[in-house]
Amino acid sequence: MTASAPRQTISTPLAPAAIGPYSQAIKAGGFVFASGQIPLDPVTGELLRSDVGAETDRALDNLGAVLEAAGCGFDDIVRTTIFLLDMADFAVVNERYGKRFSGIFPARATVAVAALPRGARVEIDAVALAR
Repeated sequence: MTASAPRQTISTPLAPAAIGPYSQAIKAGGFVFASGQIPLDPVTGELLRSDVGAETDRALDNLGAVLEAAGCGFDDIVRTTIFLLDMADFAVVNERYGKRFSGIFPARATVAVAALPRGARVEIDAVALAR
């Protein structure tokens, strides 16, 4: 039996605290696995209820804060998943998402879902290269 690779929990007050039994991110095996971020205000814990563009920006700001706490950023992301409550929001979310990257875009899946935590309309998770 071999010892498991070390894992490091990533946490920052600049992103919303986990609202369940999970970590904001885990660094392991040369990667950062960031949990899905919804448009929660990291200070108040309240869901931003605005247009889907602003909600996407808040979710991405939260994701960026988690990545920064792990020592990486958007250009280190290799894979994301976007969860949408309504695929009619795809174009707006896609436009806001695309502005966060320079160079190589990560692999991505976009999935329509029946519901998201706290009534959010968008959630985004990521896997990034650890530095």
